[in-house]
Amino acid sequence: MADAALGVVGGVLAYTPFIDPLNLHKVWFWLLIPLSVLIAVAYKAVRVPDMKKYWRQVGLFSAQIIVGIIGLYVFSLLVLNWLLPMVV
Repeated sequence: MADAALGVVGGVLAYTPFIDPLNLHKVWFWLLIPLSVLIAVAYKAVRVPDMKKYWRQVGLFSAQIIVGIIGLYVFSLLVLNWLLPMVV
């Protein structure tokens, strides 16, 4: 019993996220949603003067982050696939 528990603890302690990251290369863009919500929650917790508007502001700021990242993605696709081949 103790050996099994030690194996589980050893496996958890042996995880090195920067050396062995999770294999999420095909679905990385879905991580944008929780990332933007958590950034908005932390930022708006400090900046909103009235907490009655807190969740509305968090939702709005999360949407702005997501739309901004999508806009940067589209812009970079246009530059790399259309403009750059014309110049080179």
